[in-house]
Amino acid sequence: MSEITHRRIQANGIWMHIAEKGKGPLVLLIHGFPELWSSWTYQIDHLASHGFHVVAPDMRGYGDSDSPADPTSYTILHLVGDLIGLLDELGAKKAFVVGHDWGAEVAWHFCLFRPDRVQALVNLSIPYRPRSPELKPTQAFNQFFGAGFYVTQFQELGRAEKSFSKYDCVTILKKFLFINAPDLLAAPPRVEIIDFLENPSSLPPWITQEELEFRASKFRKAGFTGALNYYRAMDLNWELLRPWQGAKITVPTKFIVGDKDLGFQSFGTKDYINGGGLKSFVPDLEVLVIDGHHFIQQEKAKEVTQEILSFFKNQSLP
Repeated sequence: MSEITHRRIQANGIWMHIAEKGKGPLVLLIHGFPELWSSWTYQIDHLASHGFHVVAPDMRGYGDSDSPADPTSYTILHLVGDLIGLLDELGAKKAFVVGHDWGAEVAWHFCLFRPDRVQALVNLSIPYRPRSPELKPTQAFNQFFGAGFYVTQFQELGRAEKSFSKYDCVTILKKFLFINAPDLLAAPPRVEIIDFLENPSSLPPWITQEELEFRASKFRKAGFTGALNYYRAMDLNWELLRPWQGAKITVPTKFIVGDKDLGFQSFGTKDYINGGGLKSFVPDLEVLVIDGHHFIQQEKAKEVTQEILSFFKNQSLP
């Protein structure tokens, strides 16, 4: 992590910690759950060496950024607002954007709300899905996946935090980062999702014990409530997103997903992507399915970074 500098910037009423490196056009790297800025270390170094100013924040509720207590402070409007505020503080009119997991969800809506601030987008793992006109997210999850579904269990304030408290932070991260579970992340009746997930005995080659311990130290300090509040704001997002019902994302986009990602194999995602559903909402789209799982920016760091570089190089700034 040498040469990566760190500072805190006030954006949208909160203080955000950012890691940054390099000079040139701005690239914004947006992490997901349960991650930090450090999940992008490989990309920070390599994109900076190719002439970009790379910034990876700890998102609201994570790491060394502020973590408001109220779940209603974690709507998609807050999260995109944080990034717009960050761009303003950095003096950037536009940015190249890369998102993964929840970071991809934020990045999709960044492009939906403010396409004038995004030069191009590379999103990983989580495709854009339009707002349902009938069902709130929690209603849909309960209807299709049952009460044991992880998002459903995360809704009740304090429930997941209580179940997490039985484990040390390293174990919690290992359970989520190296998921070995059935297609749906749903626990049996009267079983908490954190108890249901297996604790792997060894680490895969794409993450070190040092990195895992670093992340754990930050979650030990900040807790998991901020990260869980993203899920608790999903129904409120549904209410707030009505003005964008049917809107398309017009930013030039590349979407990369691992063929073994549980999210790709479940929820009809594979057919949605391969059948043109995603492209109907994101017309200027390239899709790349690679050999990999969910955390592909680390598992396939070199390949993913090369794809990011080549795509952004083709999208010149005005």
